[in-house]
Amino acid sequence: MQFGYGMGPDTSWMRKELTDLGVQELKAPEDVDNVFGSPEGTMLLVINSVCGCAAGNARPGLKLAMEHPKKPDSVYTVFAGQDKDATARAREYFSEFPPSSPAFAFFVDGEIKAMIPRHRIEGRTAQEVSDDLVMIFDSFCKQEA
Repeated sequence: MQFGYGMGPDTSWMRKELTDLGVQELKAPEDVDNVFGSPEGTMLLVINSVCGCAAGNARPGLKLAMEHPKKPDSVYTVFAGQDKDATARAREYFSEFPPSSPAFAFFVDGEIKAMIPRHRIEGRTAQEVSDDLVMIFDSFCKQEA
């Protein structure tokens, strides 16, 4: 990890792992509200994190799952511990679940349908995380054209 004066670790590569998959970052509360303001279709929200289980299991698991023919219409991410206000706002949209990072929240037309919290990511393989995501995709997403 690289550190700059008065700065924390360089997290750009942790963000890039997701943006390279086409995941759109939500960095401010307004970004979150814009996405949730007119929800339509299927959406996966990735709560990213600097922890080892995000690097070893969550992000690689998502990469595997995104190879599946059924995928959400849109995929967004907030970065817990980095974009704190955006993360807090996003969690308001699924407040019935305790805060967890990394995590995955899946929505249909703005209604939460599935949640994969940290305890279903930590200590599992990327393939097992992917299998959970694919099960959700198969349940709620349409076949990609």
